[in-house]
Amino acid sequence: MDEAKFGAQIRRARLLEDITQEELARRANITNRTLSKLENGQGTTLGTIIKVLRALGREDWLGTLEPEPTVSPLRLAREAAGISEPQRASRRSR
Repeated sequence: MDEAKFGAQIRRARLLEDITQEELARRANITNRTLSKLENGQGTTLGTIIKVLRALGREDWLGTLEPEPTVSPLRLAREAAGISEPQRASRRSR
């Protein structure tokens, strides 16, 4: 999920609870500017997201913040060449 969509969901949840930005910022112990930037998808920290979700009672949303899986180009090249993934690190002589 991108930052703009996540920020819009935060804003929607805040409005459904009929809470002003000022009140939510106070409850989350952040500045109004920080909350505004979050809601507008302008970037924030994980700590701020956690504070805001707790203040909204939406801690369950944290499970949706998992990164999308990506495929390593090195892995694709190995698979194309028929080389299996290493199972352990190689021994290095000292």
